[in-house]
Formats: sequence, structure tokens, C-alpha cells
Amino acid sequence: MSADQMPVPTGAFPEDEALARFVKLRNFVGGLWKNIFFISLVIGILCLIALMYNIVNGAFGYVAVENQVEPASLVLATQEEDMLALAKVASEDDDELAAGITGNPNAIGFFGYAYYKANADKLQALSVNGVAPSAETADSGDYPISRPLFIYSAEQIIQKKPQVAAFINYYISHVNDEIDAVGYFPAKAEALDSAKANWLKASEMDAGAALPEVNPASVEGNIVAAGSSTVFPLTDRLAARFAEEGYGGTIKIDNIGTTAGLRQFCIEGKADIANASRAIKTLERVACRKKQLNPVEIRVGTDALVVVVSKENTFLKNVTVEQLQKIFTDAKNWSDVDPSWPNAPIERFMPGADSGTLDFFTETVFSGVELADLPKEDLVALLLNTTDSQGKKLLISKGKLRQLENEQLFFEDQFLTLDPDKHAAECAAANPPSRCTLPPRDQANVLALVQEQLVAPKVVASWNLVDSLTKSEDIVAEAAEKFPSAIVEFRSWITPQFLMAAQSSEPALAGIRTAILGSLWTIAITILIAFPIGVGAAIYLEEYAGSIGNPTLRQINTIIQTNINNLAGVPSIIYGMLGLAIFVRALEAITSGAALGAAADPTTANGRTIISASLTLALLILPVIIINAQEAIRAVPLSLRQAGMALGGTKWQTIWAHVLPNAIPGILTGTILAMSRAMGETAPLVVIGASTFITVDPDGPFSKFTTLPIQIYQWTARPQAEFRNIAAAAIVILMVLLLSLNTLAIILRNRYSRRLS
Repeated sequence: MSADQMPVPTGAFPEDEALARFVKLRNFVGGLWKNIFFISLVIGILCLIALMYNIVNGAFGYVAVENQVEPASLVLATQEEDMLALAKVASEDDDELAAGITGNPNAIGFFGYAYYKANADKLQALSVNGVAPSAETADSGDYPISRPLFIYSAEQIIQKKPQVAAFINYYISHVNDEIDAVGYFPAKAEALDSAKANWLKASEMDAGAALPEVNPASVEGNIVAAGSSTVFPLTDRLAARFAEEGYGGTIKIDNIGTTAGLRQFCIEGKADIANASRAIKTLERVACRKKQLNPVEIRVGTDALVVVVSKENTFLKNVTVEQLQKIFTDAKNWSDVDPSWPNAPIERFMPGADSGTLDFFTETVFSGVELADLPKEDLVALLLNTTDSQGKKLLISKGKLRQLENEQLFFEDQFLTLDPDKHAAECAAANPPSRCTLPPRDQANVLALVQEQLVAPKVVASWNLVDSLTKSEDIVAEAAEKFPSAIVEFRSWITPQFLMAAQSSEPALAGIRTAILGSLWTIAITILIAFPIGVGAAIYLEEYAGSIGNPTLRQINTIIQTNINNLAGVPSIIYGMLGLAIFVRALEAITSGAALGAAADPTTANGRTIISASLTLALLILPVIIINAQEAIRAVPLSLRQAGMALGGTKWQTIWAHVLPNAIPGILTGTILAMSRAMGETAPLVVIGASTFITVDPDGPFSKFTTLPIQIYQWTARPQAEFRNIAAAAIVILMVLLLSLNTLAIILRNRYSRRLS
């Protein structure tokens, strides 16, 4: 009987209704698992979206930053010091300065416009950027060395305190009678009309009405004004006139600067009027509104400085701001500024160090100069001489300067605190300190010290991205009330500085350069160790272990295979403990580099180095690489092996020429997965002793190190919210780094696959 004629046993397969039920059950189970898979996928995607939301939400947003010293004030102090050092005469007496300039063709100086007008027969005014000083050009802002002058009050104060309303009314009505005597340009009619309209609106009067007459003798109550030293003489003069006409109260005027005056007015509630030599800022206006104060702006005039030379000067009619910067700092002769000018020395006559005129001139002319633009010598001078706000105490002590100079010299042939003879003796010793071999600090290095030690920016508050976009006005108001001296700015924590800076205890200065370099060093050595060992083990287990006839060896191979499969699921911290015991402690002489004479610092050498971390991570990812390589090798058709052997190739030649080239895409896929796991590991590196705070970049396998995951772990453990912000930024960088490395590996894999095909 043939095979096709043999009877089929009954009951071997379901039939009829049983078959229908069986198919229905299979479809139900299949659909159930399909739905479970789909739901799991959706949940996974939602979790990933939530994770990315939290990360991005923390990496961007508003921050409030307080500086120990404002960078602009450091630049101003440096420029003024340089200017005064070059001055032929520096005096508070304008007559003395004018006398020195008169008749001297090589002299130059600057005065208030009023003083120049009184001495126009002896002095010659220069145009700046092609614009001559006049009431019109100063008021419009076309003349570069000019600024508007304001007083500010609030609707609520004007309505509540009639004496303040009366004085501001009087101020507007009589300011142009007094402003020439003070030396400023009068406000234009349009500005005064706007000031009148603002006063009438604040007083709840018809905007088109005339200002009511004020009788100072009928005004009672005291007034407090505070703010700009520039506006001070004008307000003081009008206050004196107000009193002369019968006002019986007192007007207290605090000369404390624009910013401080607006703070007293808006936030502290100590002033009825704020004198200001600039317009109120958004932050200050919001702070006023937070205190239920609606600021009222009154433009009272314009200030301008006139750059002058003598009547005998025939080559200067116009200068640019850039030329003024050179004239008052770098240039020695006129020809250094412009080759067409005489090769004669520049003689500078300027106000003294305590003059507000000097401050105004320097602020205006050097407004485009940043701290980063200063030469190294000026930055070092700032480190040496900058004092606290009271001018009593140096911000950097001699001891701190000595420490910084001990770490690395500032100049090759000049010492700030060190004894030259002692330094020479130490450098001639067998183990000289690092300063003997390191080059002197460059400008960028000293700038970083100035930022860290003097500016010392401190993030006092931060807000996430969503709140920054939806509650910006509330954030600005909150910052103005809680941190009046802080600057509120929208910040991306992911900046070039963040990528290039080393670690710092201040989040505003902290960076991830050292962590990125540590991660790259660690992962590169890990792959160099794990990849050849893992692929070699996979080749042995797949191609050779099965053909071994010795039962004992076959049993050993089975045990090895079982353990490899199990090791893939062992918690990573166990590998860390293994690495600590073997690589850090047992093999310390080797992993520290001491046995090879390659220790980064022989006096502090230990096994907590990059090579120990790489060996530990190599053990961690070996099972992953081996298992994936085995699967890739197993997937190569047997016919390829048989064809190679049939052509006379040895087993190894067949593996090398046919099996591995076809398996390499799968092997690289497993390696990419393993590399991604190693890149994100934290626990084993913490156990073996990776540094949580280090500022020295790794330069070899025996260096101390940290990695991005360690850095993120350290920052998230800090209590300040700002460290969580930079941790979120570091997570974004880690993800980008992982994706970049994976993309590169995938491109290489695909290119290799196409070449084979």
C-alpha cells in the first residue's frame, strides 16, 4: 500500500465545529496579543514623550541671575584706569582743563555742553560720527554721547500725595527755565507736552487741559526723591526754587544712582519720585505694577558731552566713537589713530576719578566693549585690584592669588605672589610642580577666572519652559520683587560655553567638557576590548564548540554558553563590584599606570582610572556582543560554509572569507546596542570610583575621570533647582551623543553590507 493510500487516524486534527472553535480561539488569542503589543507600544511611546517633555522643559526657561560684580562695571573701571593713567591732566576743575587745552594743538578733552558754550571762544567742538552736538541731535539721540533725563512717579502717589503732584507740575512748568544753568539741553516741546499729558492723566484730569497753576506757599507735606546723580543737580535746583517761592515742607533728594532710585521707588516704597538718566526697564516697570504702582514718565531734558580741542587744532573736525576709544586709551601719537594726522603726542585733559562726567563719557564711548574684549594684562589687574561694593576688601585674597599662581603662572617673566628664587629652585627639583611645565595662562583662561572669582554669577531662581512661555509677566514680577538686583533672562542651558566649560560649583558656570571627554575615552577603550573578544568567543561557540568530540570539553562549553546567557541579565552594579575587586584593587599597579611608568600623577596614583572603567564596562557588554554575534553567525546559510569547504578552503578560511563578512551587519548591530548600554551606565562606575567632581580633562587611559551619566547623577542629587536644569541639558547632550555614535555605527554597518552585496 502506497503512502498516499494509508488511512489518516481519526482524531488527529480538529474537524467541523471543533475546528471552527479552534480557529476562533487562535484568532482570539492572536488578536489579544496583538492588542497587548499595541497598547504596550503606545504606553512606551507616551512614557518616552513624557520623559522628553520633562527633559526639554527643564533645559530651557527663564532664570534670575545675580552677579557679585557687574561685568560692565569691571570694564568701566578698567577703561577709566587706563584713561587716567594716560591723562596729562586729570582734575575736577573744568577751568584748569580748559586752560590746558587752550592754545595747544595736540590737546583734547571733554566737557558738559553748558561749560563748552561758555568757553566756545577758546575751544572747538568736534562732531562725533559726523554729528555735531546740539539740542536737536542730542534730543533725537543722533549725537552719540547723549542720553535722555527723566523723573518718574506713579499715578497712585500723585493722587494720594498732593505735594508730589504739585512739585511735579511745578517741575514740568519751570524745568526749561533752569536747565541751561545746570548744563543740559532742554526738553523739546513734544516731550514736555507728553509729560504734561502724563501728569494730567495721572491726576485724573482732562488730557487736553492746561496744567493748573501751582502756589508753592499753599503746598504742605514732605517729598522724597532718589536716583540718578546726573538728574540730581536739576531736581535739586528746582527743589530750591520751589522752597524759595514759599513751600514749607522738605524735599529730600538721595543721590544714589538710577537703578537704586527706581528700586527705592518701585520695590521698597521709600521714594515718591525717581530721578533717572535712562528709561525705566521692563523689569522695573513690572515691579512697580506688582506693588500696585503705575509709573508716570516725565522727560525733563537731555544730557550731552562735547569733545573739544583748541582753536589751533587744524586737523580734527570729526571723530568716530572707535577713534575716541583709541585716542583715550591705546594711541600714543595722533598718527596712531589716523595716518593722515600729525605724528605728535596726544595730550589728554579729562575729569578726575570721582567725576560723573568721566563715568558718563566712559560708559557711552566704551559701551560696545565687553569683558571678553579686554587684554590679559587688564584682566589680571582686575583680579589683583577689584574690591567689594564698599571698597574695603579685595574680592580675591592674596592667599587665593597665590593658590591660582601655584597651579599655573599668569606670566612667563612676571610673578604676582611667588618668590622668583624659590620658584626657580622648585622647578629645578626632581619632581617640579605643574606650574613649571604648564604654559602661562592665556587670555581665555584668565577671563574664566574673572568670570568665576569676580563676576561670580549666581542663579538665584529658575523657571521651566512651559511656565516661561505661559507666565512670563508673573515671573518677571516675582523676580523683581524677590531679587531686585538680578537680571531675568530666557536661557537655554545648552550653550557652547556649557559644552566647553569644566565643572563648577556654580550652575551658571558649570560645563560638561570633562565629562564628555571622559565618556568618549571610556567608551572607545571599552569597544576596543570587548569587540574582538566578544566576536572571537561567538566564533568559537558557534563554529568550533559543537564539533569537539571530548565530552568533558563539550560539557564545559555548555556551561560557558549557559553562563553567558545568564550574565546578560546580571545587574550592572555586580559588575561594578567585580571591577572594584579586580581592576581597582588587585591590579592597581597596572590600572593606575604605576607599573608601566605612565601614571598621571605618581604621588596620588590608584586604580580608579579610565582603563579600570573600560575593563569593567567591557565585562558588562561582553554577553550582549557574544549573544548577538552568535545569532548573526548562526543566520549565515550552511551552504556558504559547504561551498567554501568544497573549494578547498580550511574551516578558518571559510569563516574568515564567507561567514564573518555575511554576519558582520548583525554583529555590528549587537555592538551598537552594547555600546549604547555602556554609554548610559552609572552604577558600576560609581562603585569603581569615578570622580563626581573633577575639573582636569582626561588625557589617557590612566587618568582620573568622570562621565556624562556620573555628572548627571551628581547634579540631580544637588538640592538647587538650577543643577536639575543643567542635568536636563546634560541628558539632552547625552542623548544626542548616543544618537550620533549609533548613527555613525549604522552608517558604517550599512556601507559595509552594501560593499559585500
